[in-house]
This record gives sequence, C-alpha cells and structure tokens, in this order.
Amino acid sequence: MITLDVIYVLMGLLTGGIAVVNARDASNPRRWRNTLFWGVYAVLFFAGSYLGDLVNGVLVLIMVGTAAAGLGQGTREAVTAEQRAASARRFGSRLFVPVLVVPIATFVGSLLLKDLTLGGVPLVDVKQVTQIALGLATVLGLLTGLVMLRPPVSAPIVEARRLMDSVGWAAVLPQSLAALGALFAAAGVGNVVSALATTYLPLGTPVAAVAAYAIGMALFTMIMGNAFAAFPVMTAGIGLPLVVQQFGGDVVVVTAIGMLSGFCGTLMTPMAANFNIVPAALLELTDRYGVIRAQVPTALALLLANIVFMAIFAFP
Repeated sequence: MITLDVIYVLMGLLTGGIAVVNARDASNPRRWRNTLFWGVYAVLFFAGSYLGDLVNGVLVLIMVGTAAAGLGQGTREAVTAEQRAASARRFGSRLFVPVLVVPIATFVGSLLLKDLTLGGVPLVDVKQVTQIALGLATVLGLLTGLVMLRPPVSAPIVEARRLMDSVGWAAVLPQSLAALGALFAAAGVGNVVSALATTYLPLGTPVAAVAAYAIGMALFTMIMGNAFAAFPVMTAGIGLPLVVQQFGGDVVVVTAIGMLSGFCGTLMTPMAANFNIVPAALLELTDRYGVIRAQVPTALALLLANIVFMAIFAFP
C-alpha cells in the first residue's frame, strides 16, 4: 500500500539534494548554514516518524537557530539566462504543459486511486488519497518536463535549490503552521471559539452559521498565515457543531468550501510570507505589500462566493 511515507521519502530526497547542491556551491558564502538547514529538514522527512518527539524537537530547534543566524544564496545555475530565453522562445506556451500535468493528474488520481486494489488490498491509503495523488502527480510533472525539455541531468535539483534558497525558511511555514493548527485543535481552542461564537454572534439560521464559519476561516487564516492551521480550529469550533450537526449541512461540502474560504484569507495577509512577501521580493517590487493589495478585491469576491455556494449546496 502506498502511504504518506512514500511522499515523505520523496520530500527527503528533494531537501537532501538541495543540501548537497548547497554544500558543493562555493559561490554561497553561507553554504554550510544552508546545507545544515536543508539537511536537517531532510532527516526529519526521512526519519521523523521514528526519532521520537524529543529528537524531532531538537532538530527543529537546530533549523530555527540556523535560519535565525541567516541563510544565504549562491549564484550557481543549471543553465544561463541566454539558454533559458532560447528555450522559452523554442517551446513557447508548451512550457506550461509540465505545470498543468500536476493539477490534472492530481484530480484524476484522487478519483481513481481510491478504488484500485492489489491482491485485495487498497493500492493507496484511502484516507490520504489526495495528498498521495498530488505527490505522484508532481513526479509525473517532473518526468514530463524532463522528456520535453531534455535539460542537463542536474538541472532539476540545481534549480530546485535556487528556488528554495530564494524562498528560504518561509518554505517550511505551511508544514509548521499545519502542525500548529493541529496543536491548537488538541488544546481545545476550537471549543473556545465555539463558545465565543454562540455567545456573541446571532447564529440562529444556517446562513448565519455558514457566514460565521467562512469569515472565521478567512480571519483566522490571516492571523495564522495558513488555512491549514485555521481549518482544524474553526471546523471544530463552528463548522462541525453548528453548520453540520445543528443545521444538517453536508460535511463534505462544508469542509471543502470552508478550506477555500481560508485560502481567501491567505491572499490578504503578510503572515503568509511564502505566498505574499517572498514573491514581492523575488519580483523586486518597490511595495513589499503590493501582492497583497492586488489580491484583496479578488479574495473578498471569492469569500462572498464561497458563502453563497456553501449556503446553497451544503443543505440538501
């Protein structure tokens, strides 16, 4: 059976490769810090499930200390700027094919993989089928790009290093904030949110409960910086007890659109640094919050649409 452990191994190979490339890049004055940061991250992916909480905690603290000391960025690239420009002219819009393979293959895999069996045993863990499909689709996208573009063998990992070093420690935020959300849920923060919502908000109708859940997801995501951190708290506090249990909402529709509502908050917060602040730096924008300002109208329109869709489709 294919489980999330396979995806962890793939991520370990990626981050370990990034560490090796950094170690070999003398153009980066802080290459050993980068090597330590990504190398420890690789160890967590490879062996985190077996090391125990204390060892994992120490490794995380090493990553935090290394990032706080400052990471660097080398100048080594797999191809020159002239070669990239020539490749872009040659392939044109076909360059988007490997990128589009990922969402398409993820969607198809999410639908098909859960029903496949091998010797009477499910081929993939049905509880994690979407994440597994995404991981496999990413590998398929990589293979598609290699076949199409025929780059140097080292190009994928060298360019991955260049991108991840540009993002820096913010690349770890989604995973860290998702873990923080699970911690909040285990600590009972969802119960506190539920008590506050039912006490101070007029939630006597399904539409009101839906609006509170969707807006709460967006606001809490803006605070936490990631919808994955907000999801367990707001769903345990408002989504499940009110929208689903009290008013009979369809749990699949409610949770799916609830997560999308959280992503609306992601578009409007500097806390989502890897999405909003890092791109501004990479694009060398004069306004570091320019990405957020451009996204706010779209985010608010999408949030309103999510509320309408949830109110219409969540109640059979």
